Amino acid sequence: MKSVLLVALLACASPFAHAGGHADAGAQKSKVCAACHGADFNTPISPDIPRLAGQHRDYIARALTDYKSGERKNPVMGAQAGALSAQDIEDLAAYIGNLKGTLKVIPEQRLAN
Repeated sequence: MKSVLLVALLACASPFAHAGGHADAGAQKSKVCAACHGADFNTPISPDIPRLAGQHRDYIARALTDYKSGERKNPVMGAQAGALSAQDIEDLAAYIGNLKGTLKVIPEQRLAN
């Protein structure tokens, strides 16, 4: 009994227990993103815009955070991310991170050449 209580207490105290986004909210917030990245986030309007469907949630959150802070540079994405709250970023990452996509993984040995 004590161990169950301890596990429950630690889960509530964890910084990750309350973190995270809501995919349903992210779906609503992503409508503006779909204008460039495609409605399915897998068919962008031009080859220089990345596919996001299939990307990891934490990568999406980090990229948006970096665009917002200016750490990552792109005038369009900087302006879009600049208006996002931390919760908006988590919601978008939760939604986009759950989408199935056609991203291709390049084996590490090919990157070294």
